[in-house]
Amino acid sequence: MVPEVNREKIFQHRGLIANPNCTTAILAMALWPLHRAFQAKRVIVATYQAASGAGAKAMEELLRETHRFLHGEAPGAEAFAHPLPFNVIPHIDSFQENGYTREEMKVVWETHKIFGDDSIKISATAVRVPTLRAHAEAVSVEFARPVTPEAAREVLKEAPGVEVVDEPQVKRYPMPLTASGKWDVEVGRIRKSLAFENGLDFFVVGDQLLKGAALNAVQIAEEWLKGA
Repeated sequence: MVPEVNREKIFQHRGLIANPNCTTAILAMALWPLHRAFQAKRVIVATYQAASGAGAKAMEELLRETHRFLHGEAPGAEAFAHPLPFNVIPHIDSFQENGYTREEMKVVWETHKIFGDDSIKISATAVRVPTLRAHAEAVSVEFARPVTPEAAREVLKEAPGVEVVDEPQVKRYPMPLTASGKWDVEVGRIRKSLAFENGLDFFVVGDQLLKGAALNAVQIAEEWLKGA
């Protein structure tokens, strides 16, 4: 559950309540208000996921193996399928029979579940990148209703837990360095799609250790206690 999206289900289900996958939670924060306003039909997501998504040892490995690389040694890999320094790895979690990884399918399964809408067509590619913290996602969406970047910005500015960082002319856009340690997710690079008639492209970055994990869990608990 993501309280900003489906808080009412917290009170409907008094048993087990689960945090979603961190990538899904970050996507949902930006996609949900746009979906409510313009009705998403198709969503294509490419993720740029930090080492911390694989745990503390993975962060340590990135730092250690980067040091080795910079000192002329061949970097190794234990937490990842391949060395991560100065590399990107299009492989997170196990591959499924359909060719997608479980991480990619979680974006599909969990977005459908959180939104309560299985009709949205979703495809994801999950990639590990050599950053320490905060997951980034490049998102392309086709909507059923007409949409403009200006209208989308206004919707997102009113959305709880979202910060619009969209001033490319002065080099302000979402980045892991600025989103790390921040409760809100950053959304920017909002522009009209060149592929979809009623479409948008945008970039979203969120600290997966906060909104993607601990913060979201605390928010669920706070909402549950309100209704206890």
